[in-house]
Amino acid sequence: MSEDQAQQLMYQMQMLESYYAELTQKDNTLMSVLRDTKSAIDSLKEMSEKKEYSTLVPLGMGTFVKSKISSEDKIVLNVGAGIAIEKDKSSAINFLESRIKEIEVALQESMGQKQNIAAQLEQGKAEMNRLTQSASQTKQ
Repeated sequence: MSEDQAQQLMYQMQMLESYYAELTQKDNTLMSVLRDTKSAIDSLKEMSEKKEYSTLVPLGMGTFVKSKISSEDKIVLNVGAGIAIEKDKSSAINFLESRIKEIEVALQESMGQKQNIAAQLEQGKAEMNRLTQSASQTKQ
């Protein structure tokens, strides 16, 4: 292989490493959303057990105000694109559980892509090693 082919292989490997890093960042974001969603479900279930409870409501910049929440049956959910809808607690929990399934599917797909990229990177490294060995043998 020529020097141009070696440079092209290095470029492809750098692109794959960059894509792998993007997928890892996406996975971290999805895991954070998954934790938040599970926490929201737990909170909604706890709300069903009490008539009224106290909580801290964030105002911004680390500022909170104490507030009492009565156990109403309606929950406002952000469904995306700046749209919020009102649902009863059980519908809200079902909606959030369906979102969890979607997130888990996205994580599985991402893990499959990462495995594929890792295999391609290993192939590239093996090819690069073969190129350097054949180049050093050619020089001798």
